[in-house]
Amino acid sequence: HVQLVESGGGSVQAGGSLRLSCEASGNTDDATCMGWFRQDPGKEREPVATIYLHGPMTWYADSVRGRFAISRDNPKKKIVYLQMDNLKPEDTSIYYCATARGFRDPPRTRDFKSWGQGTQVTVS
Repeated sequence: HVQLVESGGGSVQAGGSLRLSCEASGNTDDATCMGWFRQDPGKEREPVATIYLHGPMTWYADSVRGRFAISRDNPKKKIVYLQMDNLKPEDTSIYYCATARGFRDPPRTRDFKSWGQGTQVTVS
């Protein structure tokens, strides 16, 4: 069983920045990829950015490429960050962290088996 804890959400004005953090714990041996997703009410959860924990591979949604940056800590710690710059009102959503076995470009949401509780990001 994998536990994921997100932090760093909040409210910011358009053009501002936020940094999200996520730490995975528990049985994380198979978690070689971590990602950030977001979901609005009534909509499907969509991938925002993913990162391979044992190499340089990353993936970004077109809507955030150039504004968001995903990074990782020591792979053994299973910690990832999402630096969000030049935020726009359309970035307002609940952001979720998740883990998957293996990296895929583009990512498939169904490959991510463990999920955090989510953190709210509001841009006004």
